[in-house]
Amino acid sequence: MNVIKSSKPIKNTDELVNENIPFKELLVISDTGEQLGVLPTKEAIKKAYEKELDLVVVAANAKPAVAKFMDYSKFRFDQQKKSKELKKNQKITQVKEIRLGATIQKHDFETKVRSARKFIENGDKVKVSIRFMGRMIVHADLGKKIINDFAVSMADIAIVESQPKMEGKTLYMILAPKIEK
Repeated sequence: MNVIKSSKPIKNTDELVNENIPFKELLVISDTGEQLGVLPTKEAIKKAYEKELDLVVVAANAKPAVAKFMDYSKFRFDQQKKSKELKKNQKITQVKEIRLGATIQKHDFETKVRSARKFIENGDKVKVSIRFMGRMIVHADLGKKIINDFAVSMADIAIVESQPKMEGKTLYMILAPKIEK
């Protein structure tokens, strides 16, 4: 029997297309959706080439495996186009950090709030942290008051995603943008 080569080169040999199909028999579906029944793989490939199409396995786990006649390069192009479209619609959020001091003054506090507002308005999350140096750890309650005041001043555009937590000598909380409906 003469072997017919595909007019379209298949670059990825992991795909179950034409000569890369390891099954002896396949349930074959034509390009119009009509079931041609269970055929030997070589015969199915020959019929696909006669229609100038590729034989592509669409359900490898089925008994017998299901294959369909289609233009594989067009199919692969459409798949890549769909995945690019999905990636384009994704919004990547970043976590920006604002560091406060346990003895922060009013003006500095307001400046940090303005910076955090810009981050929240851009759709990013904000991690607000206070690092206690030396003996200041004794006054962790002051740090909690400052961090809670920060959350209150951001309440109109942000929600507290994680409540203030103490981790080592650092007190932190995470703010996220409010979801508008």
